Order: sequence, then C-alpha cells, then structure tokens
Amino acid sequence: MPILSYIAGPREGKKQELLEELNRLNYCEAFPADNVDILILVTDTPDKETEEALQKRLKHMKNMESLSMTFGYNDELYEGERNDSEA
Repeated sequence: MPILSYIAGPREGKKQELLEELNRLNYCEAFPADNVDILILVTDTPDKETEEALQKRLKHMKNMESLSMTFGYNDELYEGERNDSEA
C-alpha cells in the first residue's frame, strides 16, 4: 500500500481552500505548516491503481501551485529488505 508525503504550495491566498479541498479527498490528510504558506499532504492508498487515479486528481487542482514528493514508502518494495535483515 503506497504511503506518500508531499509539500503542497497553494496559489496566492488559497491556502485554506486547498487545505479543505485536499482533506475532502479519499486517502488524503493535509496539515498546514506553522511558519510558511505551505501544506503537508500525506496519502495512503490501497493499491497502485487508486494511487494513479489520486495523482490525476491532484494534478488538476486549481488552488494548488506546486506539489513536491518528500518521501515515498511501499510495503512491497521494502519486503525483501525486511526478510534479509531477519536472516
């Protein structure tokens, strides 16, 4: 299950609108940064197809100026590393 985190830059004066819009989306949780005009977005989708559909929705959000991935985690990618370290 893909868990991804982003820094979302709202358009000028649209921080609150973008925050509300992101939190209405399934699989998304957004938080305002304390000291800058950005949002932190965390997504947790059940599968690759859902993640791809969510990415398309995020790309077309009118209140968002930029979106930068900060970290990506996928259980399937790291499963082999866990098994290797347990040996």
